[in-house]
Amino acid sequence: MAEKSKVYFSDFRALPGTNLQDKLRKLILKAGIGDIDFADKFTAIKIHFGEPGNLAYLRPNWAKTVVDVIKEKGGKPFLTDCNTLYVGRRKNALEHLDAAYENGYNPFTTGCQIIIADGLKGTDETIVPIDGELVKEAKIGTAIMDADIFISLSHFKGHESTGFGGALKNIGMGCGSRAGKMEQHSAGKPVVDQDICRGCRMCAKNCAHGAISFDENRKASIDHSKCVGCGRCVGSCGFDAVQPGWDAAEKDLCKKIAEYAYAVCKDRPCFHICLVLDVSPYCDCHAENDAPIIPDVGMFASFDPVALDQACADACNAQTANMNSFLSDALEKHCACKTCSGHEDHFATIHPSTDWEYQLIQAEKLGMGTRDYELITV
Repeated sequence: MAEKSKVYFSDFRALPGTNLQDKLRKLILKAGIGDIDFADKFTAIKIHFGEPGNLAYLRPNWAKTVVDVIKEKGGKPFLTDCNTLYVGRRKNALEHLDAAYENGYNPFTTGCQIIIADGLKGTDETIVPIDGELVKEAKIGTAIMDADIFISLSHFKGHESTGFGGALKNIGMGCGSRAGKMEQHSAGKPVVDQDICRGCRMCAKNCAHGAISFDENRKASIDHSKCVGCGRCVGSCGFDAVQPGWDAAEKDLCKKIAEYAYAVCKDRPCFHICLVLDVSPYCDCHAENDAPIIPDVGMFASFDPVALDQACADACNAQTANMNSFLSDALEKHCACKTCSGHEDHFATIHPSTDWEYQLIQAEKLGMGTRDYELITV
């Protein structure tokens, strides 16, 4: 029997005389981040800076704790992300940096520089051959691949296309250049249920590719020859009129995310941290966030991103739904108690067309880790 991976956990209780940053520092040191040889090595810390307007993203204080530990070990850390595929405030490096600064990320608050890994227009990429099932050559932001060591610092939350976004999503999709994101999103295209469509045009406002048009009745339709399948229209529709394609799109997307994550992590030291707080139903790429679907859980760390995501998902699914949240609304349709903590999968409840397990299954096949873990409380 294969050995279980170790996942370290600490809750968010902080007694007088300590604080949550102290707890995170203790957690990552206990989990073994200090065993990595950081001396004079460039260290990429992959983080999501948050789309301005969204308040569920990770505060820069968390990043500073990780940066301080790496610098104490002699490393040269930098915070990084790649430009987005969709329209928004992070679609090129200049606007991306402005957005990061607006959300509190700068060298003074974090103790290190910020580098947008795929350059000014999202075209600075390194081709990484992996010969995966769906991806043969991953297109990764160059600055990320230039780093000697890779650290992921992820906000664990729901996601409209993959069920949840954790370590693998932060790494795989987040480290892809614009072409890399296009490749991952290209498997399937959303459709509009015109009986539900209200003609509010929010979907069109969030489409970066001009793929959405309206007929004489103000009903939306999507031109699949222009659509890249990024899913922004799905999340922006307040009436659930825009639905993901009911084919293998979500499965293939999850597999590609795992294969891209493998390309980022292979052949160099890596370490992974997930913070399960403000668990919003949608990605931090949204310029807004809904109420958290569950109570805050805690912080997790591991060398194994597969075990880490599995442990975070299990911890989330063990929680009772927050009242007046997207999850409690969804449960109301399925369960008389409306807050059922024994429901099989909260993420499948809020995004029923998704199956987050495909990310983990594919990553496990690639040898990135195992879903079988030992949870160690710090």
